Amino acid sequence: MIDVKLLYEILKKLQEQKGYFFNKDQERTFDLLNSLLVNKERYGYMSCPCRLASDDYEKDKDIICPCEYRAPDVEEFGSCYCNLYVSKDWNEDKIPHVHVPERRPQEKLP
Repeated sequence: MIDVKLLYEILKKLQEQKGYFFNKDQERTFDLLNSLLVNKERYGYMSCPCRLASDDYEKDKDIICPCEYRAPDVEEFGSCYCNLYVSKDWNEDKIPHVHVPERRPQEKLP
């Protein structure tokens, strides 16, 4: 299984060029990344650690990290639902850290 620090480095390099940054709270970030690895082991894919996965890849495609809700969440709130991916302004405390509401439609919840 991939190491959490290696996952951090790989994703950081890939996502920062797209304008998504890891939460500056490294303990939270590493906890979330570790949970992604647990879900990879459990389900075979890295489902969002902040949502319940169904163990059905097709049903969970929308919550495979980075989930399809990340972009609109970061655009509107500066952070994704989990606070794993954030904007630069969010990390620099230039925008308020507010609760990000769940965007996943009710019918997709397990």
